[in-house]
Amino acid sequence: MPFTIQAELLAGVPALLVSEGPPAEAARRGTVLVVHGLGGHKGIQEPELHVLARAGFLAVGLDAVGHGDRAWPDFQARFDAGGESSARAFREVVGGTAAEVPAVVDALLARDWGHAGRVGLAGVSLGGFVAYGAALGERRLGAVVPIIGSPDWTGPGGADAAGSPHLAPERFAPLALLSVTAARDEVVPPAAVHRLHAALAPRYAAAPERLRHLEWGESQHMMRQEDWDATWREAAAWFGRFLGADQPGAPEPLDSAPRAALRSAP
Repeated sequence: MPFTIQAELLAGVPALLVSEGPPAEAARRGTVLVVHGLGGHKGIQEPELHVLARAGFLAVGLDAVGHGDRAWPDFQARFDAGGESSARAFREVVGGTAAEVPAVVDALLARDWGHAGRVGLAGVSLGGFVAYGAALGERRLGAVVPIIGSPDWTGPGGADAAGSPHLAPERFAPLALLSVTAARDEVVPPAAVHRLHAALAPRYAAAPERLRHLEWGESQHMMRQEDWDATWREAAAWFGRFLGADQPGAPEPLDSAPRAALRSAP
């Protein structure tokens, strides 16, 4: 079946929709929002949108605040400044993008491009930070997959701690949460994700299958290609399991992955 690819505005947020066949038909099986990394744009994740579309979903790439079609004119200056100034700009992007997710979900539901409980979100790096925030701010999400991101939004010395997802572990369950990290990540070290999942484990005791932390033992922030590809197969399988609709042909989790490459984390 040919792909349908279209650019849209969803509650003012530039979006790229990819599906096999009509978007509304794919949305009945599930809709997955995808948020890119720092300095990226919705189109940079198009290969991953295609992976999700091939698994049967309506895949929706979003431009983060200050990025893509709505890029800040002084974007480079904000992030070249370094120190607390750049950290503040980063938190502005992350918090602002996460705060937009409820309006985006409203727009999807209004156009039959989404259904409550059958909307998921995946985010990469900066988008992974956004994913943790969206998990708390939009309860209609059925499943979330943060990839090489962090739930800890605090700056140096704990600056701007208010609103950081790592401070609210009691608010995640029963959301289906799959966190993906890289053991050798030099940009976003995985320690905060380890701590969050340790705090979440007792809160998911009644449904432990809804919580998973997948860590690639040999990858850095720029993940090895085989780990990157496997991450998106895992993400598609996770969404297929928890967005409330069977996904014909959805990939199976990599339970047989080599232990040298894949390490379960608490």
